[in-house]
Amino acid sequence: MIAWMDAWLRSLEDLLTTGGVIMLPLMAICLLIWLLVAERLFFFRRLRRRMKRQTARADTRSEHRPNEGAMALLAVEFKNRRGSNHAMDRMILHEAALALSGHLTDRLALIGVLVAIAPLLGLLGTVTGMMTTFDVLAIFGTGNARAMAGGISEALITTQTGLLVAIPGLAMKVLLDRKAHGLHQEITAAGYYLGRQLDLGNDEHLSVQGD
Repeated sequence: MIAWMDAWLRSLEDLLTTGGVIMLPLMAICLLIWLLVAERLFFFRRLRRRMKRQTARADTRSEHRPNEGAMALLAVEFKNRRGSNHAMDRMILHEAALALSGHLTDRLALIGVLVAIAPLLGLLGTVTGMMTTFDVLAIFGTGNARAMAGGISEALITTQTGLLVAIPGLAMKVLLDRKAHGLHQEITAAGYYLGRQLDLGNDEHLSVQGD
């Protein structure tokens, strides 16, 4: 195991050395993308658990309704802010739904920007690698194959790394967007349903225990 790790670290060091200075921001972007992805996955998982917990507390399983998890969570948020005026309560319920939905897309735009930057940095590495190759040709002609290979390797490695960072990052961005969109629809539908119950004076679905 130690020998395998040592060999892997040596390979990574060779890759970073061969790829040139562009490899450092590429590695930093890769790390940041996956940290943000992990944070969003943990957030969605924790939100689903909160929905299940509030659903159990609201005791709605005997009469199953669509989006009952989002409904129970939204009812808790509304109860914490609720006043005594009906018109104000309607606005508070709408704001609670917007607040819950707003947190769903946090950091997704940043992930998208980083995913877009990665292949551009790879292209920049391609340009710098080819410039190194042309400099070698201008000085030594075609007689120094080793120096030419270094420039070509830099160009190819940075391009490959940029794509390897961007493609999985893009796939995870799409997955997170779908999760956020699904939860947003659930919260929106729950908000409409609770709003109608509030207009009808039926507070049964709003009487849930908080966290």
